[in-house]
Amino acid sequence: MESIITAIIGVVCIILGAINRTGNISSLHFYHRNRVKEQDRLPFGKLVGLGTIIIGIALILMGALNFVAKLLQNDLFAIIGMVILVIGLVIGLAISFYAMKKYNGGIF
Repeated sequence: MESIITAIIGVVCIILGAINRTGNISSLHFYHRNRVKEQDRLPFGKLVGLGTIIIGIALILMGALNFVAKLLQNDLFAIIGMVILVIGLVIGLAISFYAMKKYNGGIF
């Protein structure tokens, strides 16, 4: 069951990332919406959206690998899923934080 929930959260992240990539940053924190200049919304949204999509993909892969691990009773798949999630989080957050730093001067 937790594999399905993880995958659903991943799909939600991908959808939000795709929305952000269009320049619609309404799903982001008020601070970012106010600090990003109008002309920078599209490039900012594209970068943050890309980071969010990468995290979503990593969540889906982790969920799928956890499902396989339980199905085959082999923890190696769960470990690989966790490694993929960590790598996806690091890359996705790095891209998002880069965009925040570049287009609004900081992440907070």
